[in-house]
Amino acid sequence: MDPSLQAFVTGLPAFLLQGGVAIAIWAFGVWLYMAITPHREIELVRAGNAAAGLSLGGAAIGIAIPIAATLATSHAFMDVIIWGLTALVLQLVMFRLVDFVVRGLSTRIENGEMASAAVLVGVKIGAALLTASALNG
Repeated sequence: MDPSLQAFVTGLPAFLLQGGVAIAIWAFGVWLYMAITPHREIELVRAGNAAAGLSLGGAAIGIAIPIAATLATSHAFMDVIIWGLTALVLQLVMFRLVDFVVRGLSTRIENGEMASAAVLVGVKIGAALLTASALNG
């Protein structure tokens, strides 16, 4: 068998397992983020609220970045779980931090204020990138 094909066949089960675990943790993190934040992102997005969509998209990316960094640096499932949950907590803390600075963040997002959502996304992604970099030592 061709070495490339053999590597694919050998690595596929681990890829599917790690990828499945990572996606499940990410999806759970996004769901929990939506459940905990004061505003209802999905309802707002369905109503066409771009600020809510931007905010939710930023959270999804912010949770995914540290999970991706963990997958790139570790083969242990527990690492993916621990850092996935850490990423979620970090995203909630960043939400509260921006809310403290901007004041009334949920109301602003509900009202479709893109400037507030953009600041929130920048802080979320920045924190996620710093966390992911710290995972690499």
